[in-house]
Amino acid sequence: MIGGGSWHNYLRSGSDEKPKLTRGLLKRVFQYAAAYRWKLAAMLFLILATTGLSLLSPLILRNLIDITIPSKDIHQLVLIALALLALPAVKGLIQVVERRLNASVGEGVIFDLRCALFEKFQHMPLSFFTHTKVGEMVSRLNNDVIGAQTAISNTIVNLITDLAQAVTVFIVMATIEWRLTLISTAIMPLFILAARLLANKLRDAARQQMEANAGMNAVINETLNIGGALLVKLFGQQDSGAAQFRQRARKVRDLGVQRAVIGSIFFMIVGLLGAVGTVLVYGFGGWQVIIGRLSVGTIVALGSYLGMLYSSLQSLANAPVEFSTSVVSFERVFEVIDLPMEIEDKPGALALDKAHGEIRFEHVWFEYNDQPKGLLNPVQRFGRDAEEKPVLSEEIKASVKEGPEGESQARKVALRDIDFGIQPGQLTALVGPSGAGKTTLTYLIPRLYDPNQGRILLDGHDLRDLTLDSLTAQIGMVTQETFLFHDTISANLRFANPQVPQSRIIEAAKAANIHDFINELPDKYDTIVGERGYRLSGGEKQRIALARVILKDPRILILDEATSSLDSQSEALIQEALKRVMAGRTSIVIAHRLSTILAADQILVLNRGKIAERGTHKELLKKNGVYAKLYNTQFRQA
Repeated sequence: MIGGGSWHNYLRSGSDEKPKLTRGLLKRVFQYAAAYRWKLAAMLFLILATTGLSLLSPLILRNLIDITIPSKDIHQLVLIALALLALPAVKGLIQVVERRLNASVGEGVIFDLRCALFEKFQHMPLSFFTHTKVGEMVSRLNNDVIGAQTAISNTIVNLITDLAQAVTVFIVMATIEWRLTLISTAIMPLFILAARLLANKLRDAARQQMEANAGMNAVINETLNIGGALLVKLFGQQDSGAAQFRQRARKVRDLGVQRAVIGSIFFMIVGLLGAVGTVLVYGFGGWQVIIGRLSVGTIVALGSYLGMLYSSLQSLANAPVEFSTSVVSFERVFEVIDLPMEIEDKPGALALDKAHGEIRFEHVWFEYNDQPKGLLNPVQRFGRDAEEKPVLSEEIKASVKEGPEGESQARKVALRDIDFGIQPGQLTALVGPSGAGKTTLTYLIPRLYDPNQGRILLDGHDLRDLTLDSLTAQIGMVTQETFLFHDTISANLRFANPQVPQSRIIEAAKAANIHDFINELPDKYDTIVGERGYRLSGGEKQRIALARVILKDPRILILDEATSSLDSQSEALIQEALKRVMAGRTSIVIAHRLSTILAADQILVLNRGKIAERGTHKELLKKNGVYAKLYNTQFRQA
């Protein structure tokens, strides 16, 4: 589809320039923290309190060494000992409360981001899911969201903590001995330089590891679902599947090692710088003690403060590295949130309350996007405008060739110049060779895709002028490949209407000829159907899908009959159920059965994306054209 592919182009657009910590990006990150500003404010207060308590211990030690011990004051010694015991206890209690607030903020951010991502995925067009592996989406919802949460609940909190501690420690040290304080802070530019040198390398390693994780998750999802597992076993590809997974997992492992080594190098450099500063301070300070300008207690206190200062400076130097790494996760989350919505409500869209069921296709052209199926690409800068939706040019139209009848259905344009109407309550049958465009045509009615050119009307309204919710409410669709959730039969039926009472469920099951079968099961309606409904046969799944549509009670019914591969008993039950379901509704059926064709008010014969013939069964047989050949090859025996 051309129109449905712009999200894919959007991901591929833009330069290869590495994203930077721009003001707009930071502002957007902090918007997620704004919802928890009061908890963050409380955390800030507690951080300042614990910082203040941390400053007291070195001062108490100085008093112990310089005054209490030389004066042999036992009473004061006991008080100092109790104070040294009380300080960590009080500090620990405050940190427990702070941790509680921190966890609340962090988990809240994860919740907000996951919900935003999942809602975005739910509203993406069908073309997005045909181009994106499930593992990629799972990776965004899990790994990237947790990485983004780290930026707010850990990195930002640690930044505030370390900044507050560094400033207060520096002030206290300066009041005690300003020369030693200046010496201890002289190496600060080296901390910053080390952080800048390694930040980009660590950021790139983090990005590559996230992408490798997404690829590994994609393999897991494809091979460990019931369909993939069955295919692997049938073709005996267990070893090759394991080898493929091992290759992806090895890449994740290697990148994890690389990331750990870069981080270790950074901490080694920072540690060496801290050691240099410590040597300078103790060397100069020791000389000052020897010549009698400073006391031993002062040097001990300054040494304690120096450890606190360097710890804060080390964390502050590492903060840009941690934050830029976390922002990679935010960028990958924002990439999804910013994907352009190809199919959405236009401003002022009409909510159609109750449709009559008149459908009209007016010169509809449609082409699937020919971009190769790919993954969610590495993050591009957020805020780009979506590409304009292209239309089929006159040159493309002119290049379309009819092709001889019976030729392969492979082509560029899926549907071309489709023009027909259906009156309310009528049954229209779609027939034609496999690949002729029958399913594609039905996908346009509920706006799973939008046509590139032309329009589709429902009761005289262009589908694009109606709200998606009201349009979806009018249409019930049973696809050829029935999908059931890994849940109970009852839960699968309630998917059409969660509030429906059990009595309605039973009525719908009876109408779909599946109630008696369900009643024979040990757990009846509480029976688990298994992954994708694999514990049920094709006919049983199809009848459950029909019952699900009956519970929705749509005005328009779209059916891709999947009875050709079923046994005669299941086929008869489904055909009987179909008659009841279609009664009084506008129905479009991709026909695999002669009985459906005979009952149709009109038959549309599709060939290579175009309506080759139309009419009733008798009219089309008289033409002795495409339909007559199909009838003789597919339906005559029936």
